[in-house]
Amino acid sequence: MAKNMKAYRNALGLSQAKLAEKVDTSTHYIGMIETKIKFPSPEMLERIAKALEIDTIALFSKDIDLPETMKTYRKVALKDIKGLLVQIIDEQLENLNKKP
Repeated sequence: MAKNMKAYRNALGLSQAKLAEKVDTSTHYIGMIETKIKFPSPEMLERIAKALEIDTIALFSKDIDLPETMKTYRKVALKDIKGLLVQIIDEQLENLNKKP
């Protein structure tokens, strides 16, 4: 878990301090997790996964394929973003058509 957490953190270009800020904990605690001195609570695991933009289970994967995993998440995120943009544009066009 610690190795995966560090790999995902580095892939996002996050320092321990930045990750700590995102999950509302100390840099020292993040370092202790990454060096296997401490194990985070389930709640903290969820916050870490969210900050790293991954599913919690990805932290425990034995066969981490970081580049492929990040590509997959990028594709999903882009698809979601495109869908949201289309929805926003459609709503704006609909609102414009309703105006007298």
